[in-house]
Amino acid sequence: MKNRRKVMNMGRIIAIANQKGGVGKTTTSINLSASLAAKGKKVLVIDMDPQGNTTSGFGIDKNNLENTVYEVLLGECAIQDCIIKDRIENLAILPTNVNLAAAEIELIDTERKEYILKREVEWIKNQYDFIIIDCPPSLSMLTINAMTTADSVLVPIQCEYYALEGLSQLIHTVNLVKERLNPDLFMEGVLFTMYDSRTNLSLQVVENVKSNLNEKVYETIIPRSIRLAEAPSYGLPINSYDPKSVGAEAYLALADEVMNRKGV
Repeated sequence: MKNRRKVMNMGRIIAIANQKGGVGKTTTSINLSASLAAKGKKVLVIDMDPQGNTTSGFGIDKNNLENTVYEVLLGECAIQDCIIKDRIENLAILPTNVNLAAAEIELIDTERKEYILKREVEWIKNQYDFIIIDCPPSLSMLTINAMTTADSVLVPIQCEYYALEGLSQLIHTVNLVKERLNPDLFMEGVLFTMYDSRTNLSLQVVENVKSNLNEKVYETIIPRSIRLAEAPSYGLPINSYDPKSVGAEAYLALADEVMNRKGV
C-alpha cells in the first residue's frame, strides 16, 4: 500500500523542447512554471540549457553559483543540496550556468549517461506536482537526459514560415527516445508562441500546423509581447512583472490547460 501511495503522489515531469532556438522555450519554462505555482501547485524548474537563461530569468546570478545541474550530473552534489527555494512561493529552481556545456565531454565514458538526471530526480520528484525541464536548443546528451527523465514533451513553436520543418525533426527525436530509452514518453502538446494577430502569416502557420499534425495542439496561443520580452531582464516571471498583461493571462490559461489535460 505504501508503494502505491508513493506512485500516486508522483509529479508530472514535462520537458520543454525544440531543436530550434528562439521559439519561446525558456519564456515558456519560466512562465508556465510560475503560473502553475500561482495556482497552488508545487513546482520545480530544472534548467538544462548551459546558457542559463531560465536561471537568470528568476533573478538568480548564474555566474556565482556553487551548486548547479552540472555538479548534480557529475555526482559532486546531491540534487537536494542544489535546489534554490523561496524565490517565488510554491516554486523551486535547479539552476545552471555555462559550466554545464562541459558535461557532455566529461561524461563521455560514463555508463548509462542518458539516465543520470532521471536517477537524481527520482530522489525528489514526489515533493512536486510538476517538474518543468528547460532543454537546450539542440539534440545533445543534455536534451536526451531531459527526455529520459520526463513523462512528456511540450513543444513551443514560433508562428513563422519554417515552424513545421523544425517540428517534424523534434517529433522524430521524441519517437527515437521513446523507442530506445523511455517507452513511456509522449508528446504533451504543441504550443504556438510569438503570435502576431496583425499578420496573415501567424494565422496561416497555426492553420497549417493544425491541419498537418496528429499531435495535441494547445488552444492557448502565446502572443508576441514587449512585456514578456522585458520580464527576464528584471529577473521576474510575467505574472510578477506585469500580472495584468496579455502575456500573463496567456500563461495562466496555458497552466489551466496543462493541469486539465485528459488522459495524462
